[in-house]
Amino acid sequence: MKTLLHISAGALLLLMTGCMVGPKYKVPATAMTPAFKEAPQANAKPVDGWAPAQPGDVTPRGPWWQQYQDPQLDALEQQVDSANQSLKMAEANYRQARAEIQYNRSFEAPTIGVAPGISAMRNSAHQPYFPSNLADGGESSFTLPLESSWELDLWGRIRRSVSAAKEETQASAADVAAVRLSLHAELAVDYFELRSADAQKKLLDNTVQAYTQALQLTQNLFEGGAAPMADVAQAKTQLRDVQVMDSDITATRQQYEHAIAILIGKPPAAFSLPPDPLDVRPPALPAIPRVVPSDLLQRRPDIAAAERRMAEANERIGIAQAAWYPTLGLSAVAGFQGTSALNWLTWPSRFWAVGPVFSETLFDAGRRHAVKESALAGYDGAVSNYRQTTLSAFQQVEDNLVVLHVLSTESEQQQLATQSAEQSLQLFMNRYQGGVDTYLQVITAQTTALNNQRNDIDILRRQLEASVLLVRALGGSWSRAQLPHV
Repeated sequence: MKTLLHISAGALLLLMTGCMVGPKYKVPATAMTPAFKEAPQANAKPVDGWAPAQPGDVTPRGPWWQQYQDPQLDALEQQVDSANQSLKMAEANYRQARAEIQYNRSFEAPTIGVAPGISAMRNSAHQPYFPSNLADGGESSFTLPLESSWELDLWGRIRRSVSAAKEETQASAADVAAVRLSLHAELAVDYFELRSADAQKKLLDNTVQAYTQALQLTQNLFEGGAAPMADVAQAKTQLRDVQVMDSDITATRQQYEHAIAILIGKPPAAFSLPPDPLDVRPPALPAIPRVVPSDLLQRRPDIAAAERRMAEANERIGIAQAAWYPTLGLSAVAGFQGTSALNWLTWPSRFWAVGPVFSETLFDAGRRHAVKESALAGYDGAVSNYRQTTLSAFQQVEDNLVVLHVLSTESEQQQLATQSAEQSLQLFMNRYQGGVDTYLQVITAQTTALNNQRNDIDILRRQLEASVLLVRALGGSWSRAQLPHV
């Protein structure tokens, strides 16, 4: 008897747990290289304040934007998480995905419900084929049933549904991290664009003053008979051109200010930043961790999201395959049924019924086959998306590494060019005042000097932005270990 009980318990446990049909998940291989092509060598000399971090310091500590040592930028970045609406939307999607876990997990337990009812019925004496003498004054029914149903997960459909919901939840959590990383990077880029515009504005304001003085000098020479009227006209044209640039950079600056306002959840009319020009000097760029391509699989939230959705798609194949197998459920009902309120809840009014329910689809005109083919195609698409996301991550890192490397050299070259242009302008101004050169040469020198000075600022802006984009391409301070355990 004891052995029989053990066998029965084992059989019941087998029915409850069942087996899992469908493929087992394995992360597909993706194209990989042992190192980044544009990464600096281990013994490379640091340039412009940028240097790779030590191998032991793979993940930046704390918010990555603090490495720029700009209090205003830090204050703005701190407002993104609590106020940005795009991030709030991503977080709402995560909570929704998390609720789906509980929804799918609920099918692992029986469903229990109650449906009390009171009814009265009288048979008609004029029913077809019904003897009229059997008609009575009617009857009443008082029912209090407790109903239960439970589908045994023989083939893993319910368990795979729970797993798929968990993987989608982790993917949604990675989406939140990806949105957060993107928003913080976008804010930093807009901030440096605005500060660059401030520097351009300061340069153009100073240039307007210098050109105004040059115009006054030309007018004085004209009035003294030492210069033609054409020089005055050229000086006026040069001044008006710079004034147009000065006005245009103001509009550009305000647009970046508006963009920053939206990122921190404020209407543009309620936000403003005082001018604070960038200094044209080698920037203090943050230390970039020395990573290899395989590290990105752990550091990039978008890659993690793509991998989790690939695992989810694999579960969908198993769910579709389980539809080909029969389902077995248990149903039970118990309660009280009486003819009046007086005998409704008495012991003789009790009733119950229990039994298994077996079902199998014999013909569905190819519906299950189509669902499985759709699941297989969805998995193939998820694999391609995962591999493409990984390749795009490699490209972004390589692109920004080469930009930083080239700009460090370009910055040195540009500073030398600017110094030469400024010296040339001063020489031509002196020669013009001495009557040796024409004003056309002064204008050419002015234009060359201004273009080089603007390039100085623009290269600095590009260096800062490339460093921000590289930090984003490397995943910031995120790691796969931050995915929630659901």
